Amino acid sequence: MAIKAKVLIFLLLVIPILLPVKQATAEKPVAKSSNTQVTQIEAKKIDKQAEILSSYLAEFDSPLQYHAQDFIDASNTYKLDWKLLPAIAGVESTFGKQIPGGFNAWGWGVYGTQAIYFNSWRDGIFTIAKGLRENYLDKGFTDPYSINRIYAASPYWGGRVSYFMQDLENFAAKFEAEKQQAAQVGQSPNIAAISGQLALR
Repeated sequence: MAIKAKVLIFLLLVIPILLPVKQATAEKPVAKSSNTQVTQIEAKKIDKQAEILSSYLAEFDSPLQYHAQDFIDASNTYKLDWKLLPAIAGVESTFGKQIPGGFNAWGWGVYGTQAIYFNSWRDGIFTIAKGLRENYLDKGFTDPYSINRIYAASPYWGGRVSYFMQDLENFAAKFEAEKQQAAQVGQSPNIAAISGQLALR
């Protein structure tokens, strides 16, 4: 009788130890499949203008710096100067840092407490680009000063947009010169040096 009791106690102790090992083994394929999903995410390479724009917007700690390629794609789609949309965002919201909400960095449809909201920065960028093409450029308002007459109440708006467009043009020239110089010595462009030269804001 004592032997049967010992065998029973032994089995009660050994069986629980064996069961968790089988469960742990069964869970391993689940962890592997989740890792496979992460590796399927693809990154889109940005072009030269987007690289410049991203670096420029980073100088202002702008959330739009991560959407530089969207700016370039929208400008190409609607045949706009690639500097126009970012420059308007600079004037209207300090490059997306002071907005009414809804990813609207351009003051588009903002009247007092009313504003048009977008679903994402990309949505806003493409909507504004289309609106500028159809409602302004196609009607002969092709530069910031002529756009100013309809777009904004402030008579200084066009000059401010032009300032940011020129500032971005200057940044692009210095960025390219720095990049070419760095390529000659086998280094990356010194963005910090470019930023210091353009810190007259």
